[in-house]
Amino acid sequence: MAREDAVRCLRCLLYALNLLFWLMSACVLGVAAWIRDSLNTVLTLTAHTRLEEAAVLTYSPAVHPVIIAVCCFLIIVAMVGYCGTLRCNLLLLSWYFCSLLVIFCVELASAVWTYDEPSVQRSDMISLKSRMPNYGLQRYQWLTHTWNSFQTEFKCCGVIYFTDWLEMTEMEWPPDSCCSNPYPGCARHAHYHDLSDLHQEGCGPKIYSFIRGTKQLQALRFLGVSIGVAQILAMALTLTLLWALYYGRKSPELDSTTAPPGDSTPLAVTHGPSAEASKPGCHRMNKGCSVTTAAAATKLSELQFEMERLS
Repeated sequence: MAREDAVRCLRCLLYALNLLFWLMSACVLGVAAWIRDSLNTVLTLTAHTRLEEAAVLTYSPAVHPVIIAVCCFLIIVAMVGYCGTLRCNLLLLSWYFCSLLVIFCVELASAVWTYDEPSVQRSDMISLKSRMPNYGLQRYQWLTHTWNSFQTEFKCCGVIYFTDWLEMTEMEWPPDSCCSNPYPGCARHAHYHDLSDLHQEGCGPKIYSFIRGTKQLQALRFLGVSIGVAQILAMALTLTLLWALYYGRKSPELDSTTAPPGDSTPLAVTHGPSAEASKPGCHRMNKGCSVTTAAAATKLSELQFEMERLS
C-alpha cells in the first residue's frame, strides 16, 4: 500500500514538471522571438563596429539556434514523459529519462560555449555617427527604415543628441521618427517651435544599455536556469519511478514462487497406493493407471472422513 502511494505521488510530481516544461519552453520561444527583432535592428545600426561584436556575445546564448531547437524538442519530450507517466510504461519513461539527459548536456555545453563577457565602452557609441550620412539615400533604404524603427521603439533621437542629425547630414531638422508624437512634418514643426516635442535622449545610450542587458534577457537567463533545475529534478523522479514500477512488477512473481510459512496445504501420502500414483509411469493415459489412481483417491477420502468423525 505504501508503494502505491509513493508511485501516485511520483506521478503527480512528474505531471507538474512536464506542465512546467511546456510553459517555460513556450515562454523562452516567445521572449527569444521578441528579443530577436530588437537585436536585428541593433546589429544593423552597429554593423562593422565593436558594438556589434558585443551585442552578439551578449545575446547569442539567448537566441542561439541550438537553444531554440532544444526548447522545441523539450516540448515533444515532455509530451512523451506525460504519456509514459500516465500509462506507467517503462520503455517510454526510459526514453524520457535519456532524452532529458541529452538535452541537459546540450544546454550545458551550449551555455559554456557561448558565454563570454562583452567588452564595450561608452566611447564606442561615437562610431554610430559614421552610419548617419547614409540616411535617406536611395540605396540605403534599409538603413533609413532601421533608424526610424529604432528611434520610434526606443524613444530616442540621434546618437548623443538630436543635433547629431544636423551635424552629420545635410538635413535641416531631424527625422520625423524623433518626434514623441510622430506625424509627417512633426520634426520641422518641433525644430522651429517647440524642441520638447523631440526625444531628448540619444540612441547611443539606449544601444549601450541594450547591449549590457535588458529585462527580457534577464528573464531568459532565469528561465534557462529554471529549466535546467527542473530537468535534474525530473530525471531523479523518473529514476525513482522506474525503480518503483520495476520492483512492483517483480514482487508478485517472487510471492507466487515462495510459499507462505503458515499456508495449510494438504499433506501428500508417500506410501501405499497413492505413492504409485506419483510415479512417472502412472501419468500415462492407460486403463490400469486410471483405476489405481481412482482407488487411491477413494481410500484417501475415506481416511479423511474417519479422521473428521473421530475428532
